[in-house]
Amino acid sequence: MSSAVPSQMVHNASQRGAASVASAFESATSNGSVLQKALTAFDYATLKNADRTTIVFTLLALLATALIAEQYVYQRKKGALPGPSWTIPVIGKFADSLSPSLEKYQEGWNSGPLSVASVFNIFIVIASSTEFSRKILNSPTYAEPCLVASAKKVLCHDNWVFLNGKVHVDYRRGLNTLFTRRALSVYLSIQEGIYKQHFAKWLSNPNPKPEAYMMHFRDLNMETSLRVFCGDYIPEEGAREVSENYWLITVALELVNFPFAFPGTKVYNAIKARKIAMKWFEHTARESKKRMAEGKEVTCLTDAWIKAMIDAKEQRDNAELEAETRRVLVRDFSDREIAMVLLSFLFASQDAMTSGLTYLFQHLADRPDILRKVREEQYRIRGDAIDAPTTLDMVEQMEYTKAVVKESLRLKPPVIMVPYMNHKDFPIDKGYTVPKGSMIIPSFWNPLHDEQVYPEPDELRPERWLDAEGLAEKNPKNYLVFGSGPHNCIGQQYANMHLTAVLGTASVLLNWEHEVTPQSEKVEVIATIFPKDGARMKFTPRAAPAPGTAPEIAAAA
Repeated sequence: MSSAVPSQMVHNASQRGAASVASAFESATSNGSVLQKALTAFDYATLKNADRTTIVFTLLALLATALIAEQYVYQRKKGALPGPSWTIPVIGKFADSLSPSLEKYQEGWNSGPLSVASVFNIFIVIASSTEFSRKILNSPTYAEPCLVASAKKVLCHDNWVFLNGKVHVDYRRGLNTLFTRRALSVYLSIQEGIYKQHFAKWLSNPNPKPEAYMMHFRDLNMETSLRVFCGDYIPEEGAREVSENYWLITVALELVNFPFAFPGTKVYNAIKARKIAMKWFEHTARESKKRMAEGKEVTCLTDAWIKAMIDAKEQRDNAELEAETRRVLVRDFSDREIAMVLLSFLFASQDAMTSGLTYLFQHLADRPDILRKVREEQYRIRGDAIDAPTTLDMVEQMEYTKAVVKESLRLKPPVIMVPYMNHKDFPIDKGYTVPKGSMIIPSFWNPLHDEQVYPEPDELRPERWLDAEGLAEKNPKNYLVFGSGPHNCIGQQYANMHLTAVLGTASVLLNWEHEVTPQSEKVEVIATIFPKDGARMKFTPRAAPAPGTAPEIAAAA
């Protein structure tokens, strides 16, 4: 921390007024927090024997200097960029966290390719164009992901998602082995059994009317993720404990949130939830190491990772381990390191994929013509064996279903922005440099709704992804659903497989209706986005077509 503001400066500011305040700004705000520096200027020795009037006026002068300096620094950093002309003292736009809305974010995005805000004295630059968003995502020299102010408290400061440079690259190399074709095939066999269990619950729901299903979709994703990542190492009571508490992590990672872990706050509750999850994930790592050391079969993602480590260390044959991957995996990853990876994977899978799954079911219920085409493809691939297990070969043939998933994610991207922190001055544009220590946020909504790339951007048009020469396929830089650069989503193949398999299986086993309400198209922004009415659905069984029925006839039934 740099030196405090001299006490004489405070007295001079109060005696000479505005003429000396400008010079105080430069000294008080050259580095660090304005309010922190102003408060450390309070000279207790000087005021120890002062009368009450002197103390009051000194404190008022101190407060006035700090608050005016805050505005001065904000204006200086803002420059000519769009944004509020002044910032609410101390809290800035914190009040927006009480009712975050897509419409408020869109106002900022549409005000210019770069705009600004401030929250708790954190200066924020928001990028809304494809060019600037990609530049941030691909500039690790200048910026690194921080998610939100509370993220490191919640997910642990040494979690791999916050690493940068070579150590982060090495981590990814080691984790890439978890998303090979062979690994995905293992996961899919776990996933489908869980899908069908949840489908059965939806069908047995005694409520004759539609009800909010967003949390039901979350339950499916949570159980699927826990079993794919941890297998049966976590007992039922442990899985239930993780599931019931993990939502507290989601709500604590809103973009604008009270960042301190005081008892009763969202961040405090999220840290407690993280400790519960980490307990079970470290247990998973320990038990998996024992089984894999005994040469047992891989039954989950943790097993696959630990087996790859053992193969690398013992120089065993493993066609999926390249030389660089072997180099990374030779070292022992601790139980805690493995647990932190599982923690981050679970956050992405249960949160972002719940958003994606919720909108996927809602979009198709509202567009029966598209759902009919999905069913026609499914009947063609599955033939008469609609209850047979879904294989990865089958998923790879689902071209139209995959296009529907891709388009649904474009229309309603689960993650609309990812905050970064720049650790040095960032010359993002020839006319503007983001000051060191700012939060800089690439946002994805505008690139994904760019009418120059996606004509009729607010319409669900899966066909745009089936034309190799079409605008969508020829402009992959706009498709930022999974980010870009060194921190792009490592599990995107898994996510796409999961959503495609759920939709494909559901389309031939279930019928569903969506109760459209005035809130259905209103977006609730948490860490990801959801329909404000929670997606009100009703599921009923879908009869299997008679053997030999043509796919187009079966789909139309």
